[in-house]
Amino acid sequence: MMLYLQLCWSFFQIGLFGIGGGYAALPLIRHQVVELHGWLTMGEFVDVITISQMTPGPIAINAATFVGTRICGLPGAIVATIGCVTPSIIIVLTLAYFYYKYRNLNLIQGVLSGLRPGVVALIASAGLSIILLAFWKDGVFSLLPSDIDFWAVGLFAACLLMLRLRKPNPIYVMLGAGTVGGLIYYFLT
Repeated sequence: MMLYLQLCWSFFQIGLFGIGGGYAALPLIRHQVVELHGWLTMGEFVDVITISQMTPGPIAINAATFVGTRICGLPGAIVATIGCVTPSIIIVLTLAYFYYKYRNLNLIQGVLSGLRPGVVALIASAGLSIILLAFWKDGVFSLLPSDIDFWAVGLFAACLLMLRLRKPNPIYVMLGAGTVGGLIYYFLT
């Protein structure tokens, strides 16, 4: 029973403080799931985030469902997911009421403008954590060539260039990157 309460409370906090959506919540999820409770290793966390991005729905909710399933099966998935969405439901209903009532106040516009840089910082922090894990062994930055995964760096650069220059459907880029990555790591490593 205590584990269910921990799951619910951990994902309640993630839902409460994950302002800006799933990517902004990644550092919070990592802190709760990997660092604080040790429910997943950092490698397993990256796998969960990868799967969460590929499945429909918000990343934080998908991560809650996957972590809950991993820890306590289906009941854990339900408890973690409810914990994650409850703050959003309460906050959105409350903010919608006050926003429509006071939306023309300069203070409200100032608060929203002030939150934007914080959200960008959370997203950048999550991105840097994932880059460290993808490009360097054990997720530790090093300039030694033996520690750098050049295949991952090259595949990342190719995907980034393709997305920026040609603007293809991101699903095709993910499928292509997964296929090429699978072939590279199966045949060359």
